[in-house]
Order: sequence, then C-alpha cells, then structure tokens
Amino acid sequence: MISFIGGTGPEGRGLALRFAIIGEQIFLGSRDPQRGVDSASDVRALLPKNYPDTSVMGGSNEDAAKMGDIVFIAVPYFAQEQTLNQLEPHLRGKVIVNVVAPLAFVKGSAQALPVAAGSAAEEARDLLPESHVVGAFHNLSAIDLLIPLRGLDCDVVVCGDDPDAKAKVMQLAESIKGVRAVNGGALVNSRYVEHLTSLLININRIYKAHSSIRITGI
Repeated sequence: MISFIGGTGPEGRGLALRFAIIGEQIFLGSRDPQRGVDSASDVRALLPKNYPDTSVMGGSNEDAAKMGDIVFIAVPYFAQEQTLNQLEPHLRGKVIVNVVAPLAFVKGSAQALPVAAGSAAEEARDLLPESHVVGAFHNLSAIDLLIPLRGLDCDVVVCGDDPDAKAKVMQLAESIKGVRAVNGGALVNSRYVEHLTSLLININRIYKAHSSIRITGI
C-alpha cells in the first residue's frame, strides 16, 4: 500500500489519484481523520469508471504511517518535524518519499526557506534514522495530476542514499503518464530540487501556467 501523511492537499491527492489508476492501494492521512476520509472520497470520484471504490481509503496520519509500505510525506514544512517525531516508530524500515518544499510567500512571491539540515528531505532522514528516505515529486503540477488522463510531459528528479529505495521510487514516478524519472544522485542534492519549486511557482504566476521541468542531454 502507498500512503500519504498530510495527503489532503492537491499534490497528495493528485499523486494518490495517479497511483490508484495503475492499481495501487492508497491511504490518505490527515491530522483530522475525517479530512482524510473526505479526501479519499474526492479522489475516488475522479477515478475512471470500473475502478474499485476500495482502492482509495482515508483516515488519520497515524493510520497512514502504520499501513503504508511506501509512505509519502506531504505536510507543510512547518509541520514536518513535529509530525515525523510523533510517527517515527511506525515508519521504521519503510521507504519514505519526501515531497516537502520549504517555502514562504512574501508579497505573493514564493521564496525557498533555509533548512538547517540542508533540505526538508535531509531533515526527514535525520528524524527517521531507521527509514529509507528519498526526495522526489517536488516539481509536478498538482492541477495536472488531478486530471486523470492528462500526460504530464516532465521529469521527476529522484534523490536518495539507498539505491533500492531510489529505484522503487523512480519506477513509481514512471508509472505516471508522460513522466520520466531522473536519478538525481545522493539525498544531499534534494535541496536543489526543492528550491526549484519556488522558482516554478513564480514562473507559473507570471505566465498563468502549470510549468514543470525537463532535463535534456541524457
């Protein structure tokens, strides 16, 4: 099962939808269990016909941490440390996919926040020493993800120190129509990918678009 901690936002719901479409069992978690249930219902409503209603469930973040084999961290950055400290015992030995981008908005402009550990993904690694943390999926358009049959035509840069965990996440990324996974090297490189998120948000604001990234020459 793929679960989402803080999965009620557009990015979490969009990724959940795409993974449900390829047949994965999904669990959407939230601090408020009812929000998790409601978000799961919203995702099920977007599934193409003939998909089982039981493929997407929802509830608490604690349930998401317990149930998932691959667990996505999609909380706002300010909530990451407290959330992971609480859930750490349930996340040991699991592949953790951190999609958190530390951002602040100043006069409508997105700015990357400094992180003492270097990046949100590295901070998650330090908070979850017995888990296999990978940074990925930061730069996908949540709006496009929530349109089930739309191809995304973009790359997902995947950073991590555990080769097996990184390979699993790269395979998962390429299950999304139009996505190519790019090996971004060690987890330390996730800081650069996270920073790109603020740039893309500002570009989208200027052009009223849903921009993503493509890496050429490889």
